[in-house]
Amino acid sequence: MKIVFCGDSITDSGRDRNDPASLGNGYVAILHEKLRNLYEDIAFTFVNAGVTGDRIADVEKRVQTDIVDLKPDIVVLLVGINDTWRREDPLAPFDGEAFAASYENVAAAIKAGGAKLIIVEPFLFNVPDKRRFRRVFNEEVAIIRSVASRHADAFVPLDEMFTGVSQSVGISAYSADGIHPTHRASRLIADNVIKKIRPLL
Repeated sequence: MKIVFCGDSITDSGRDRNDPASLGNGYVAILHEKLRNLYEDIAFTFVNAGVTGDRIADVEKRVQTDIVDLKPDIVVLLVGINDTWRREDPLAPFDGEAFAASYENVAAAIKAGGAKLIIVEPFLFNVPDKRRFRRVFNEEVAIIRSVASRHADAFVPLDEMFTGVSQSVGISAYSADGIHPTHRASRLIADNVIKKIRPLL
């Protein structure tokens, strides 16, 4: 059973690019350990194809070589936050139509390759210096949910989950900067993705 994880720094999480078996130190590594313990009779192959800084257009460029050509059984896709905060980049401002087209192309290519697709919603915590991104982020989330409704075998509404749990515990338990997850948050991501993987095994 081969599972490929694709996305940005939240997936990459410091993986060694020179080691194909490196899973980084984030939710992918946590998920790998938990899933192996849950299903000792299944031979899992995990591939972390996350690239720090990637936007959806970057994933689109490498979807064939880094995902489809690996012939995965399941693909977990978590990407989008870099499209949000880099919306103010004068060289590459946010374009909703282009974002939607790229996300659609990535999802369609993965499904055409025969893999089950789990789309994980990106998340943005309500911290003061990130609040200005919320309008564009909400636009992205709406696009991602629309694509997921057409292509995904499962969807994980992470932004909604983190908004709920952080109200009672506090944002700092889940993110220091409003974007990158703490170890506690990474465990929550892993647990919720596992719930979606289990019916697909």
